[in-house]
Amino acid sequence: MSDRLVPTLHHLVDALDDYADRLLATHRYEVTFNQVVFLAVLQDVQPQDVTRLAECLGVSKAAVSKRVPGLVARGLVASGADPRNARRVVLSLTAEGARVVHEASELLDRELGRLFAGRDGLDVARTHADLRTMLELVRAQDADR
Repeated sequence: MSDRLVPTLHHLVDALDDYADRLLATHRYEVTFNQVVFLAVLQDVQPQDVTRLAECLGVSKAAVSKRVPGLVARGLVASGADPRNARRVVLSLTAEGARVVHEASELLDRELGRLFAGRDGLDVARTHADLRTMLELVRAQDADR
């Protein structure tokens, strides 16, 4: 384990991704953690076009476009043309997609809460606030460029 912040954060995110995938599989959700994140971000910004959703997710337009057909086929996402621009694809969550986001998010929050609960010196609420502040600062740096 590194004594440097950036590698440690990277390893934490990687470990959390794996842990979340195992939790979702154990509870018989047929989605990965990355798919839950995709759906949750879409829920926050819907309806949204593919280009803007890609920006919100920090991925390429091609990466979003590649995921959409499978999520549509599973009834989690609705896809349609923008009435003002027929070439623009607009996405939104279906009721089933919203249910999956809600239930999976509740599960992950609950289980991570249990994992971290009662650990001496670990203040999850404070850590969350600190991470949000760090994220805002890094994004502000990128916006200045």
